Amino acid sequence: MERVNYSVVSEFILLGLSKSQNLQILFFLGFFAVYVGIVLGNLLILVTVTFDSRLHTPMYFLLINLSCIDMILASFATPKMIVDFLREQKTISWWGCYSQMFFMHLLGGSEMMLLVSMAIDRYVAICKPLHYMTIMSPRVLVGLVLTSYAVGFVHSSSQMAFMLNLPFCGPNVVDSFFCDLPLVIKLACKDTYMLQLLVVADSGLLSLICFLLLLVSYTIIIYSVRHRAASGSSKAFSTLSAHITVVTLFFDPCVFIYVWPFNRYSVDKILSVFYTIFTPLLNPIIYTLRNEEVKAAIKKIRTRHINSTHSL
Repeated sequence: MERVNYSVVSEFILLGLSKSQNLQILFFLGFFAVYVGIVLGNLLILVTVTFDSRLHTPMYFLLINLSCIDMILASFATPKMIVDFLREQKTISWWGCYSQMFFMHLLGGSEMMLLVSMAIDRYVAICKPLHYMTIMSPRVLVGLVLTSYAVGFVHSSSQMAFMLNLPFCGPNVVDSFFCDLPLVIKLACKDTYMLQLLVVADSGLLSLICFLLLLVSYTIIIYSVRHRAASGSSKAFSTLSAHITVVTLFFDPCVFIYVWPFNRYSVDKILSVFYTIFTPLLNPIIYTLRNEEVKAAIKKIRTRHINSTHSL
């Protein structure tokens, strides 16, 4: 589908996080370090799970998919934002802007459903441990992952279909560090009030449904764990607390932005930074620091690497 020919805007200007030159230099250094941490942290999980056969379980299969999504989620806008800190004019082409919006909703929707899949995995592992490997078979796991990506794709496609026919004739200034769909729609040369409501309702409904599913799942799991012996429940609580922490960090910004939308875009900008940058950084930290199996596997790989190095 081609864009209509009366859209005369060919690029958008991103205002970024600050107009202060000193702050932008600090932001460049800080966010560059954070981005490197995101890539290295999630790659560490991917390598650890791949090379340690003890971690070839359904939970860690879902975890490496989460790490892949987090790396891409942090990469759709962060590298450009980092480079823009050193530029006076922060511009992005129309199709570049469109791509950012598409991938944000694709990855965001996919991660929401993947977190639901991880909650299902924990429910089966804790509440039906004797049937865990039977229920969470490879076929079921692949189905859960493919469903997560499919929901993200359908969600993003339904959002972006409206954008192709919107006319943009100025202004072209986006008050954010990336092209955020609600902000870009407001720049169209037509009344988009109903479309804005539709976009917020679509994203808000997906966020709310996934959040409620997770809330119900973890409530049932916590209730089940509390009625077990202390020795059997400590490990379950440790794993479960990591999942709940990740879910809380991921969904809180979504709830504030879409379920309870602000008119104060400075607030939304801060939440967007947390959602697209800090959550992908915190996920590997949470899963490694609060997971004894992952920490033991990392130590094993490090020891093996040191021994192989010394033997050369």
